Amino acid sequence: MKTPVKATLVTIAVVVVLVVAALIYVLVNQSQAAPPSSGDGSSSAQLVRENSHVLDDGGEGAVTVVEFLDFECEACGSFYPIVEDLREQFAGEITYVVRYFPLPGHFNSKNAAIAAEAAAQQDRFEDMYHRLFESQAEWGEAQESRADLFRGFAEELGLDMVAYDAAVADPSTTERVDQDFEEGRALGVSSTPTFFVDGELAQLQEWDDLENLVQAAVSGGQ
Repeated sequence: MKTPVKATLVTIAVVVVLVVAALIYVLVNQSQAAPPSSGDGSSSAQLVRENSHVLDDGGEGAVTVVEFLDFECEACGSFYPIVEDLREQFAGEITYVVRYFPLPGHFNSKNAAIAAEAAAQQDRFEDMYHRLFESQAEWGEAQESRADLFRGFAEELGLDMVAYDAAVADPSTTERVDQDFEEGRALGVSSTPTFFVDGELAQLQEWDDLENLVQAAVSGGQ
């Protein structure tokens, strides 16, 4: 076979491989943010369940804000200080609820959620919540398990490590995380962070949109 022909065939083969790789990339990313499937699951989905983690309880009549988050998500990390400011600004006027939504494309997002849930079983969810976001730059986007790092956080927090290890290994802990994720999808969540203010999906375009929505909801209830 002549050299120019070989070169042409090699070029075609490389192009085909690149096209296939691009298609696979698109399909994988679509699956990570796939819309919720229609069916009976969505009809029973609830924004807040009895086992949902409530960071602030504003009491009867308070505006309920629900956040579906991924501890590895950079956007969630960017919203973290905004959320903390909101919690302080509207203390006593809002009930703030956090639910897990670990995206499949983030290697350690589920490990982080499991660590938070294991801490929650010792009534230390909020402490681990803060620790995970404050350290996100340290472990985010790692392509190997950082479960040992999260275990170190648990030790620093003074948790019962025997109980922590047992909770991390218990399939029911993972099931608890998966429950939030699946219910989020049924509610229309496909990315993080996703917020609901008094049951309404928050459409955010600017950084202060969430504050404005909460302020409007609080003012409307007065």
